[in-house]
Amino acid sequence: MKLYRILLLLLISNLLLGSISPDDGGPGFEKIAKKLGYVTYEFSDDELKFFGDPRAIKGGALRHITSRFPATLRTEGQNANYVENSTIASMCYQSLISTHPVTLDFIPVLASHWKVSDDKMTFWFRINPKARFSDGTEVTSDDVIATWDLLMDETILAPSNQIVYGKFEPFVESKYIVRVECNQLSWRNLLYFGGMNIFPAHILDEIDGTEYLEEYQWKMLPGTGPYTIHTKDIRNQESFTLTRRNDYWAANDPTSKYTYNFDKIKFIVVKDNYTLEYEKFKKHEQDFYTMARSRVWVEETDFESIQKGWIKKHRIFSEKPAGTSGYAFNMRKWPFNDKRIRYAFAYLYDREKMNEEMYYNEYSMMHSMYTGSVYENPNNEKVLYNPKKAVKLLREAGYKERNDEGWLFHEETGKVLQFEIGIAKGSAYMVTPVQEMLKEYGINMQIKFIDGNSNWKNLMQRNFTLYLQSWGGLVFPNPETSLKSSLADLNDNNNITGFKNNRVDELLDLYDVEFNQQKRAEIIREIDGIYSEVHPAAWGIARNYQRLMWWDVFGYPEFMVSRYGGDYRSIFAYWWFDPEKQKRLEEAMKNGTSLPVRKELDIKFWPEYLKNN
Repeated sequence: MKLYRILLLLLISNLLLGSISPDDGGPGFEKIAKKLGYVTYEFSDDELKFFGDPRAIKGGALRHITSRFPATLRTEGQNANYVENSTIASMCYQSLISTHPVTLDFIPVLASHWKVSDDKMTFWFRINPKARFSDGTEVTSDDVIATWDLLMDETILAPSNQIVYGKFEPFVESKYIVRVECNQLSWRNLLYFGGMNIFPAHILDEIDGTEYLEEYQWKMLPGTGPYTIHTKDIRNQESFTLTRRNDYWAANDPTSKYTYNFDKIKFIVVKDNYTLEYEKFKKHEQDFYTMARSRVWVEETDFESIQKGWIKKHRIFSEKPAGTSGYAFNMRKWPFNDKRIRYAFAYLYDREKMNEEMYYNEYSMMHSMYTGSVYENPNNEKVLYNPKKAVKLLREAGYKERNDEGWLFHEETGKVLQFEIGIAKGSAYMVTPVQEMLKEYGINMQIKFIDGNSNWKNLMQRNFTLYLQSWGGLVFPNPETSLKSSLADLNDNNNITGFKNNRVDELLDLYDVEFNQQKRAEIIREIDGIYSEVHPAAWGIARNYQRLMWWDVFGYPEFMVSRYGGDYRSIFAYWWFDPEKQKRLEEAMKNGTSLPVRKELDIKFWPEYLKNN
């Protein structure tokens, strides 16, 4: 009966499609698209290798252990900006267009073609009539409008959305053609609107933002991507599982037929216990492991399964932007509303010593929001360990003497220089050395153990003083959502430090309308310089590779991980279970024999590619 209904819907859809003219995006549009001013991306056979490997095999259930259960499985709205949510979004939902994984050119997804006006203030998308949501309904212009309406709804408690998407107003021109008017010129307009994940209008039109937050807290909106999450596969605080769709509309397209190969991807929660995570991996209770800890990487990865080649261990290099790590100060609150205290903290944070003694010199020092990229300001002060400067600044701020317990106190107010940082227990090894460094100079940093969800909630509600941050980098920086002054006093956005600066606001406006990449880089470098001087964060350390271990049951493309993504999430997209390797591993483990071991620790496909192209 279900099959009959699907076939009937398809028949009706085809009949309706036949009534739409080529000019309106119907049959024959492809033949006249160029004449109408539309463009698309024509893929060469040679570059398709970066969209998956023809050797890929569908099947199997991949297991991935994560340290937390997200606060929601929604991909939009309050508490939806965890890495888990963005991972779900990338596999369950799709945008109108995307960027080429190597060249960064625009490529079609839900939209087969697009057009931009000469003044760059208007653009059009032609939606692919083949595109379908997971509930079988086709994707139309109405869905684009409904999605934009949702993101603009203030009741979903995501104010950055209004800044990003408030620059647009979309209109339905036909069933398959949507027009977007921009009220502000920006080189990012096509990128941002075109990159907006599309949700179904037939559901969104029936609910408001508040209802969306409530009803879809633990339930998925139908999506157009290759995976979905069934309600039965959600076990709160324990696990959630993505299931590959057997009715994925683009399953046979050249750019997707060899990707997202696992039948199921199960996220298993082991809360804030890195030791247990690692032990479960060694017991083959998860299939791969990203090693965050240098000491363990160097000292505890020489066990039998590694020696015999049952587990592969490599550093995989890419061009993934380094992002930002370190300690973020809440500048809205004492004591970090005083720049001198922020700098004093940074001068007492001996990153070089920690890198040498704890991290086996595997890292480099960060001095920028954009470390290692063209956007880094080379003139940023290298704020390294310097207790003399720290003491001088502390004295200038009024902290000259210590009390009987050895803590600095303010000479006028008598207030002790102490503050709290909330961390997961698994992060204690990173923070306790800093606590001791500060203690030596009379600063009382108190550590409070807190679960990840609660810590994130406190961050979004600005109920924190100091935060151990780690933000992924972007290929196209978007400082607006984290540095705009208008966001500083609002909750639920990425301006976590309360940063305000008039010149940066001016530069953000200039950045938006600068279409020359070189000049945009110059603007970001100036922003980076101002931010660094204000010093809302004490920079951390960075590395440009992924430390990855996996049981030898996988097939994978030559490039291993994507050029700009560069981390374990490439496994979800490009790797597959190899039945022959699985059988080989089982026999080796049964007989205690070895498998081939690659001598080179480092895999440098992308650095070599960059050198040669």
